[in-house]
Amino acid sequence: MGPKAISKAQIELLHSEKLAKLPWLVHAFSTRPGGVSRAYGGNALNLGYTKHDTRAAADKNRELFLKKLGVAHGRKTWPLITLRQIHSDLIHYVDRPPERPPAGDGLITDIPELLLAVQAADCLPVIVVDRKRRAVGVFHAGWRGTVQRIVEKGVGEMRKHFASDPRNLVAAIGPGVQACCYEVGEEVRTRFEAQFAYGASLFREVKQSDPVREKYPLLFLTARAPGHSQLPVKLFLDLVEANRLQLVDAGVPSKNITASAPCTACHAELLFSFRADKGVTGRQMGVAGIRPLDPRHR
Repeated sequence: MGPKAISKAQIELLHSEKLAKLPWLVHAFSTRPGGVSRAYGGNALNLGYTKHDTRAAADKNRELFLKKLGVAHGRKTWPLITLRQIHSDLIHYVDRPPERPPAGDGLITDIPELLLAVQAADCLPVIVVDRKRRAVGVFHAGWRGTVQRIVEKGVGEMRKHFASDPRNLVAAIGPGVQACCYEVGEEVRTRFEAQFAYGASLFREVKQSDPVREKYPLLFLTARAPGHSQLPVKLFLDLVEANRLQLVDAGVPSKNITASAPCTACHAELLFSFRADKGVTGRQMGVAGIRPLDPRHR
């Protein structure tokens, strides 16, 4: 997966090469261009019911998205199963379309013709597939869900419901804000270091530069050792690596994990980014579903 030069008139989907090898699987990560929303720069494929966009626009975008995926055939369209996402570790098994989106951040199923979806605009959409049991899971992993081990628990739920062997799982971590752009506070590092033995390795410190301070260091002398006041430090979290390591810890082989999607904040022309768009942004989706066994229904 990677950024592409695209026309604003086209819907472009990102796919994992590993997941694309499974003929019974439907999966994709949506991108920004190609829809009808005008609230986010025009022709935006906003798939979320956001406060800046109309519900009618989001519904039309979802219709276009499902057609592009190939799961809308006349009157027969796969139900799109979404969540009321709350940055949690709550995961739901789905065997039929619910009356309303359940609260949580993960969905799993082994029932064909249900399209599971999570929405994101910097947080990570993660798809996990059991290639032997024909089961799928989708998870929404921001830093709060990640520190609560949402994808690790997702693998556990797939073992519980489908008897999945983690060695048969294939995973794709979709577009999200990456270590280059994901600045966080010290309290986030504290939470990760309390939860994971490798927690400290997920963070990168960058000292802020000050040209005036560098040219006139004596102006900043203080009584504190070593004699100069300290510049503040910026802290960046590698959310992708955090989720990759959780999958590995849960038993998924490293070779079965794809984590090459573009950074949402670096590619705001291609992807919605809460940070790059300063909070006024749409939502893309990570989706997965199971084709029916009968080839006449494909």
